[in-house]
Amino acid sequence: MKMFIGLAIFLCSLPAYAEGISGADTAWIMTTTALVLFMTIPGLSFFYGGLVRSKNVLSILMQCFAITSLMSILWFFIGYSLAFGDGGAANSFIGGLGNFMFMNIAEDTVSGTIPESIFALFQMTFAVITPALIIGGFAERMRFSAVLLFSSLWLVLVYAPICHWVWGGGWLSELGVMDFAGGIVVHITAGVAALVAALVLGNRRGFPDTAMPPHSLSLTVMGAGMLWVGWFGFNGGSALAANGDAAMAMLVTHISAAAGAFTWMVAEWKRYGKPSVLGAVTGMVAGLGTITPASGYVGPAGGLVIGIAAGFVCFVATSYIKRTLKIDDSLDVFPVHGVGGILGTLLTGIFASNSLGVFSGQHDISIASQFGIQAIGVAVAIVYTGAITFGILKLTDAMVGNRIDEDEEQEGLDLVSHNERGYDM
Repeated sequence: MKMFIGLAIFLCSLPAYAEGISGADTAWIMTTTALVLFMTIPGLSFFYGGLVRSKNVLSILMQCFAITSLMSILWFFIGYSLAFGDGGAANSFIGGLGNFMFMNIAEDTVSGTIPESIFALFQMTFAVITPALIIGGFAERMRFSAVLLFSSLWLVLVYAPICHWVWGGGWLSELGVMDFAGGIVVHITAGVAALVAALVLGNRRGFPDTAMPPHSLSLTVMGAGMLWVGWFGFNGGSALAANGDAAMAMLVTHISAAAGAFTWMVAEWKRYGKPSVLGAVTGMVAGLGTITPASGYVGPAGGLVIGIAAGFVCFVATSYIKRTLKIDDSLDVFPVHGVGGILGTLLTGIFASNSLGVFSGQHDISIASQFGIQAIGVAVAIVYTGAITFGILKLTDAMVGNRIDEDEEQEGLDLVSHNERGYDM
């Protein structure tokens, strides 16, 4: 009996946990945090690693691991504070430095119904995967030192400000932009940055005349499966609670991924005579990226329409970027993530409405008004990301040189940058 009385007294001495924190919500966000990290390592690592030539596979894996490490440290030092801190008079544009090195985060610090520590960690995994997505735009030709320097500057100058504008109480949030899990913050920014990087660095040696097929589609499919599973944490966790929003986000995420994969497969089948494994998994990623901004706002039928639109529009965009414009966005970051993020953000302004019958979402909004607000968010993200990314690339080129030389590119980044081989056979 004395033990139970002592336990009761101890629990009552923890008012923050007794009052403000939900055990169910906390357990859910802890789980989703692990799932989002799983998306980068090993999901994105394997997905991208299989798509490059065998002489560059280790370089992709190394870049994903190094970015995960470095972005986590930068988020701890300054990124979280800039994105989610109180910027005072400048709060509409950037957070302050009050959470430098997580200085005000303790065990009893609360964010909503969860500990702020797990909120900061959950957001850290987003800050990790977004720069990692960009490496697909300059794969097989950028110096490792330039990758690290570029990613660091990009996190501070692009990701953190836009994250603050949309999720940290900044001006796009005040305007009413709807971005549930990162259509603007993650996919548009990463896609535009990858396109700018591909243009600034130029095409790989031999592109587009020399065939550069993926060296291991098995590795890519395995990574794609991990991304599909991890995306439940990405979108479902963005509800920041174990509730109906999280459940609906997971449901529409799965429907959109399935619709995107099947639509891309059918489009490819019709155009080229045969469906490909690469097309199916790319369509799946397009469906996932496109539903991301809408996931907590739309209903199942809306998710289906968004997935179908993603599979078709991103398929056309991929062909146009590479075959017509001949831009070597090596792993299709812009046509899949960038175009998908743009499409999904705009369609959120339509399918979030509760006035569409079976296609209705969760919100009582004016479609025309909300669509205009979404378009502003898209335009701002494209222009700001494009301009700042271009400036960062010029700076990194002046400091360390962005691109390896032709002989090094011929030899492959595995040996040139890391003195290792992915395969010894």
